[in-house]
Amino acid sequence: MQFDRLALEKIEDQILAPYAVHANCSKGRLYSEPEPDYRTCFQRDRDRILHTSAFRRLEYKTQVFVNFEGDYYRTRLTHTLEVTQVGRTIARSLGANEDLTEAICMAHDMGHPPFGHSGEATLNALMKGFGGFNHNHHSFRIVTEIERRYPQFPGLNLSWEVLEGIIKHETEYDKSDVSSFYPDLRGHLEAQITNVADELAYTSHDLDDGLRSSLITPEMLAGIELWEMASRPFLVPGTPLDDLARHQIIRELIGIEVSAMIKSTAERIESSGVKTLRELQSLPYNVVGFDEEMKKANRVLKDFLFKNMYRHYRVVRMQKKAEKVLTDLFAAYLAEPTMLPDHFQQLIPEKGKERTICDYLAGMTDRFAIEEYQKLFDPSLLP
Repeated sequence: MQFDRLALEKIEDQILAPYAVHANCSKGRLYSEPEPDYRTCFQRDRDRILHTSAFRRLEYKTQVFVNFEGDYYRTRLTHTLEVTQVGRTIARSLGANEDLTEAICMAHDMGHPPFGHSGEATLNALMKGFGGFNHNHHSFRIVTEIERRYPQFPGLNLSWEVLEGIIKHETEYDKSDVSSFYPDLRGHLEAQITNVADELAYTSHDLDDGLRSSLITPEMLAGIELWEMASRPFLVPGTPLDDLARHQIIRELIGIEVSAMIKSTAERIESSGVKTLRELQSLPYNVVGFDEEMKKANRVLKDFLFKNMYRHYRVVRMQKKAEKVLTDLFAAYLAEPTMLPDHFQQLIPEKGKERTICDYLAGMTDRFAIEEYQKLFDPSLLP
């Protein structure tokens, strides 16, 4: 038995909700291509994203802890894979398109520069007056122009719906210009799922890393509702938190939040009465999200993480070091662009010095940026 693309599309029509995105209804690609025999358009897009240089470099880009601080902490790559797993679970439960959700989840952080949100804030400040820097928009530029893997077109030539999901990715920290993708319409169901999967994953897994690093202790979390719900079956008061208990607690926390997300979203969709994708996108609110009670509980946990982890002196020290590394590298390349690799120098007439340098820095891993800084500014390291 075998299933070609047409058979896979028929299966989608049988199992997906009518307001989900169906592959055979895609708006297509900017550059016309024959579709593959045994993959839907969104499965092809997922595979194209997987094979990019930008995706591979996520392995050595910061989530919270810089890569060299330990092998156990999350990186942008492990975070992306965790978002994808959560996204597929939610999509499957809601009758959304898993393949489209997976493609958007995999691409959503490809535009992150080294050193996480600190690196993004630094590049945005350096690019003031030159268009700024936003990692969502940079993800979009990676898949539409920066990655060069095909002779027929720039970028990856992804389908409209994947591009729409990337550009409409939003969290409380991330916003993008969506003027070219029906700005009066909300993200489709799969884009909305990616948004919540991202927040859900980084909250639970940053908590895990915070506990592992001892920046956070169970005693500090006492009284926080979500922690109490997740830890009660596994943590005996007064006993140390070992690795096994921590794994169980984080797994329980994710399960609680995913279940709550699916339940509240299903109820919101049903009460909205939407029957089509267009109706869902025309609603004045996102249908994917927590109910008010869980939203408040999640807010308390996120505020705790911001105060006790993201603003911990060890994390802030590294953020300031990252700011100096990127600022000094930017200034050095701006003063002497011939220090850039040849293929980046060739882009300067088209993009300008500032944007070219910004693109080069944004593509660096934490490790490479630190090595470049040492080569340029440490006199003991002669070339």
